[in-house]
Amino acid sequence: MTQTTPDAPVRRQRAQVKVRTLRTDRWWVVPLLTFLALSAFLIYGFWAIFDDSIFVDPYIAPFSSPCLAEATCPEGARLFGWAPIGDWYTLPGGLLILGLPGGFRFTCYYYRKSYYRSFWLSPPACAVQEPHGKYTGESRFPLIIQNIHRYFFYAAIVVGLILAYDAVLALVHKPAGVGTWVLIANAVLINAYTLSCHSCRHITAGRLNHFSRHPLRYKAWTFVSKLNAKHQQLAWASMFSVMGADLYVRLVAKGIIAFPFA
Repeated sequence: MTQTTPDAPVRRQRAQVKVRTLRTDRWWVVPLLTFLALSAFLIYGFWAIFDDSIFVDPYIAPFSSPCLAEATCPEGARLFGWAPIGDWYTLPGGLLILGLPGGFRFTCYYYRKSYYRSFWLSPPACAVQEPHGKYTGESRFPLIIQNIHRYFFYAAIVVGLILAYDAVLALVHKPAGVGTWVLIANAVLINAYTLSCHSCRHITAGRLNHFSRHPLRYKAWTFVSKLNAKHQQLAWASMFSVMGADLYVRLVAKGIIAFPFA
C-alpha cells in the first residue's frame, strides 16, 4: 500500500507483480468459465428481446415480464390486465424492462468483480500481473456509474415481486404444471438474490448505531446478512434460473414442449 502523509495526495496503484504470475495452479479456469457463462447469458438475453414467443396461458416469460405495451402484449400477459403503454409502441417489449434487472446485475458488487476479472482482466486473478498500466478505480466515467447500483436495487425489488405474482397466478391456474414450479423456483431465487444485495443490507440497518433501539430492523438486517453471505451463489443460481425459466416458457409457447405436460 502506498504510504501518504496528511498533506500528500492519495495515489491509486495496483499491487506490483513483477512476473506474469505467482500462481502455480490453473488460475485462468475460473475467469474463463465466468467469461463463457456471462457471454452466454448476454447472448440469450439479446435473442430473447427479439423473440415474440413470450406467453402461453398461464405462463409468461420472465424476460418479458411485466408486459407493458398494448401492441406487443398478448391479452393474458398484461400486468393486472392493463397495458399502460398504448399501441404506438411497436418495438420488442423486453426493451422496456430488461434494462432494470440488467442494470441491477451489471452494477452488482459481485458481478463487478466477475466481469472485471473475466472480460477486462483487471486483474484476472489474485497474484497475477495486472495488464493495464493505469488504475483509477471507479472514480471516473464510465465506472463511476456503478454508484447508481442502489437505485437499480429499488427497481429490481419491483420486478422480483412481479415475477412472484406471475408464479402465483400460474400456481392458481395450473398447479400441476411443470412450468408453474419452474416459475416458482425462479421467483424464489430472483428475490433471494435481490435481498442478498449489499445495498439491501446497508439500507436495512447499515447506518444504525444502536441495534437495541431498532429490534425489527435488526432482525431484518440479520436475515439479509445471512442471505448476503450467499450472494455469490445466489447471483449464479438466479442467473441460470431466470434464463432457464424464460427459455422453458418460450419452448412451450413455440410448441417444442408439449403443453399438456408443461
